[in-house]
Amino acid sequence: MVPLSLLISTASRRRAAAALAAMLFAPAAFAEEIVFKDQGNREVRLAKAAERVVSIVIPMASTVIALDGGTRKLVGMNPTAKSAVVEGILGKIFPEAKDIPSDVTAPNFVPNVEALTAANPDLVIQWGDRGADIVAPITNAGLTTMLILYGTEELTREYMTMASKAIGKPERIGELVEWRDRVQKEIEAKATAIPDDKKPNVLYLGRALSDISASGTKGSYNAWSIELAGGKNASAELNGTVSVNKEQIAQWNPDVIFLNAFEAKLNVDWVYSDPILSLTNAAKSKRVYKMPLGGYRWDPPNQESPLSWMWTANLLHPEIFQYDLRAEMKTAYRTLYNYDLTDGDIDNILWLKDQGAAAGYAQFAAK
Repeated sequence: MVPLSLLISTASRRRAAAALAAMLFAPAAFAEEIVFKDQGNREVRLAKAAERVVSIVIPMASTVIALDGGTRKLVGMNPTAKSAVVEGILGKIFPEAKDIPSDVTAPNFVPNVEALTAANPDLVIQWGDRGADIVAPITNAGLTTMLILYGTEELTREYMTMASKAIGKPERIGELVEWRDRVQKEIEAKATAIPDDKKPNVLYLGRALSDISASGTKGSYNAWSIELAGGKNASAELNGTVSVNKEQIAQWNPDVIFLNAFEAKLNVDWVYSDPILSLTNAAKSKRVYKMPLGGYRWDPPNQESPLSWMWTANLLHPEIFQYDLRAEMKTAYRTLYNYDLTDGDIDNILWLKDQGAAAGYAQFAAK
């Protein structure tokens, strides 16, 4: 017969072992759970870091790639984001990105639930300020959704931080936010000393070919970046983003025109060859520029925004700002994508071939 004392001892050891296992494994499982509030003030709960992410929001597809250091986790994106991959440098850096499905949503952010569920995402990133109609189909399908808001640099940093946490790469966001903060403060420090009468009127056209659209200042990231770099928004009188005509542009008579990078067939000739627009100050002084297309288009907020601010500052006030943009781009791309840009890559991103003769653009040419 086994002594009672030995049975008790054996049972105690088993309980102790079970308790130790609970201590070792239960906290580990808990530690993997990720919980945070999104910008729709909703709780987002992930059992572990998301391995399969769909971004219906356009710029966030490339941001997820930059945060993760590759394309492995991105399983779906907006067709407009896909076109930037195909047309831009990201498709060269990550050729496999061209094969990521883009049928999960229409360009206007209305989700294709059938394709979305087929992608089997752990997390779907969607706009939170464009109506419940584009959110409900996702949540009703039982998919975990992170809502984000557009408009300010602060919101951008916040949702980039949320995304880094959601995909299990919180260590990536610190240096990216520090970079944004440093460049913003550098530009602000110099731009605040510029008198108002020395600030050029700058018009950013979000669309030009199918429709002509411009934005007021409130809620416009482009207006904010123009003002950051020492310019004035020529279309400040508008309320939101609205359609405008060429006569209106002529009346504003901007000193500088920035054309969007969304329309692949749009280039500076659209202004120079137009009988109305060619009479603007911007056209006569050769200060018409198409926004660069890098890892993403430099118009909206994204992981490359500080490069866009430097490009804008150098063009608006070359006597004040002299960023070595090519060097800055090479450093940034190594950090964002672990990729060494060639001079040819930079020429293509900045559209040197098409607009190298524009005023002040020679500063961006390879030395």
